[in-house]
Amino acid sequence: MAEDQKFITVGKLGKVRGVKGEIYVTPLTDFPERFVGQKEIFIDNRGQWIKFTIESAILVSGRPVLKLKGIDNPEEAARLTNCNLAVTENQLVKLPEGAYFIFDLIGCRVFDFQTGVFIGELVDVQQQPANDVYVIKKENGDETVLAAIRRFVKDINIKEKKIIIDQAGLFNDQ
Repeated sequence: MAEDQKFITVGKLGKVRGVKGEIYVTPLTDFPERFVGQKEIFIDNRGQWIKFTIESAILVSGRPVLKLKGIDNPEEAARLTNCNLAVTENQLVKLPEGAYFIFDLIGCRVFDFQTGVFIGELVDVQQQPANDVYVIKKENGDETVLAAIRRFVKDINIKEKKIIIDQAGLFNDQ
C-alpha cells in the first residue's frame, strides 16, 4: 500500500457480537449503510493502518456489524475493540452537490462576503441537531461560531480552501 495514501476515519469498533468474531461498529459517518457491501476496511493498529477483508456486514438496529476475514472468535474480535476504522479517499461515499466532508472544511480560510476581509480559519465543525456550527479561529486567537446555514454561508470553494460568509451570522466570541 502506498505510504502517501490518505485515510479517512469512518467508524470505531465496539463490542463483540456472537461467537463467530463479529464486532459492532460505532459509525462516524452519516452513511452507516456504507459498511454493507464494502469489501475492505482499514483498522488503526497503534498508528499503522492494516487492511482487512470484510467477509460480511449487516445492520442490526441501524448499527453495522462486521465479520472480518481472519477474526473468527470473540477473543480475536475483542482485541480490536476501540480501534478506528478508515477508508481511503477513493472509497468515500459520493456526496450530493453542495455537501462537503468535514475534513475538507477544516483549515479553510473564512472571508466576509461584503468586504472580502479575512475573518479567520475554520478549525472545527460541531454537528448539532438543527444544523452544523462552524468554529472559526480569528487571527488574534479568539474563536467565534457560525450557524452553517445557507443564509450565512454564501460560498464554499474546497479547491481554494475558501469559505465566504455573512458576518451577521457570527455569534459573540466564545
